[in-house]
Amino acid sequence: MRAWQFVGTNQPLEANEVPEPHARPGTVVVDVKAAGVCHSDVTALDDPGWMPLFPTLPRTMGHENAGVISEVGEGMEHWKVGDRVGLAPVMSDGDALGYGQWDGGFAPKLLATDDNLVRLPDAVPFDLGAMATDAGLTAYHAMMTTGGCKAGMKVGVIGLGGLGYIGARVAVLTGAEVYGAEVSPTTRELAGEIGLADVADSITAFTDKGLDLIVDYAGFGTTTAQGVETLAEFGTFVQVGMGRLEATINTYPLIIKQLTIRGSKSGTKEDLAGIYELMESGKLNPPMNRITHADIPGAIDKLRAGGVVGRFIAIYE
Repeated sequence: MRAWQFVGTNQPLEANEVPEPHARPGTVVVDVKAAGVCHSDVTALDDPGWMPLFPTLPRTMGHENAGVISEVGEGMEHWKVGDRVGLAPVMSDGDALGYGQWDGGFAPKLLATDDNLVRLPDAVPFDLGAMATDAGLTAYHAMMTTGGCKAGMKVGVIGLGGLGYIGARVAVLTGAEVYGAEVSPTTRELAGEIGLADVADSITAFTDKGLDLIVDYAGFGTTTAQGVETLAEFGTFVQVGMGRLEATINTYPLIIKQLTIRGSKSGTKEDLAGIYELMESGKLNPPMNRITHADIPGAIDKLRAGGVVGRFIAIYE
């Protein structure tokens, strides 16, 4: 089978012929039906700091996947051939699909374990199922598990791209009053379909709204500082975006308003099941760009250039 593989920093993905995997004890083989392309794929290709995540090369990338089980290994009989599944990317030991010792879904088949497998409802198509496994999982976890979003809360969302769109929509469906901050005029036009109470180019436009929770899906330093300035008393700020890895904040509002700052990374299988429930309702349909397996390197180039609205999802025959 043909796989797009990482071979080193600042080198393009290579299309290599690799053996098809076969189930060993504790694993199943999943026929990949859809695989998402992520901004972190770009970073992994471009940033040498990610090399420790690839102890052996080449490695088939692709950590956002959904598909159908085609082979069941010993000890995995609670799954069966034909089961539709989404794949949470991170293993219990911290390894992940597409990194470390595990090949990802930029190939037609992959190995997975109980760490990964979540049943995909019949009503959720494979493209949405794949998107949920990273963009959805991370967005949901930051908003609901880390942020504690509940009905009746006033919530701010910074960045309405792939993750932010989902996080904001999840908050709306939960019953929160949601305000969005987005620098792209084109992306701000999505406010209506998300269900936002209002949208602006900066979260500081909503200082007078009494925001209980702000989740920053952009993370450009200035956005962190603006979020802290904007929160209401006893508010919570959640940082999930990694646009910049440093921020300078004003500690006066942090102290005087007794704010809480939390970080959020990825999510759990339970989070993935939760977002699948919302997708099953038909009320969560984030924008996406459907491509083929052959288009994956081109999608990475477009993400690198910026300005993309919606997730790239490769659909496999």
